[in-house]
Amino acid sequence: MSEKKVSLLEGFKAFLTRGNVIDLAVAVVIGAAFTNIVNAVVKGVINPLVGAFGTQDLDNYSSCLRGPCTTDPRTGEMDGIEILWGSVLSAALSFLITAAVVYFLMVLPMAKYLARRAAAQAAKEGVRETMEVSELEVLKEIRDALVAQRTGGAPGSHGPGSGGTDGAAGPREDG
Repeated sequence: MSEKKVSLLEGFKAFLTRGNVIDLAVAVVIGAAFTNIVNAVVKGVINPLVGAFGTQDLDNYSSCLRGPCTTDPRTGEMDGIEILWGSVLSAALSFLITAAVVYFLMVLPMAKYLARRAAAQAAKEGVRETMEVSELEVLKEIRDALVAQRTGGAPGSHGPGSGGTDGAAGPREDG
């Protein structure tokens, strides 16, 4: 029975120490902190700017769908059906600000970095491919020269008598 507990704990430890679990935990913590920043920007900057045209808080913007939409001061109940579109607008602005900040501060710079890295890698691969091609060409030339020496032909020819007239490996100098 203790063997099963040890393996269960070892499995849990392996699960926790995997990189993706830790990355996810960090992302959740950063996301929570980032949410607080965005909410502060919306409440401290956006709401007052919108408030310059109307009420001070977006949450106060509402429309009455049916009835006079009055609150009974004794019971606190609402008469009529109230639509709180200011809260929706506030949430939509929070989403847009969050998406803009994530895109412009995280996604766009990372995409540019990855594109530069991919271009550098492609250039490196292109140089390597060019080197491999030029090495292959040099090896072909060496092969052709060796064949020509053996057969007495000119470099690039692959058969006897296909180059020189006397069957020699190269030009002869009599002197």
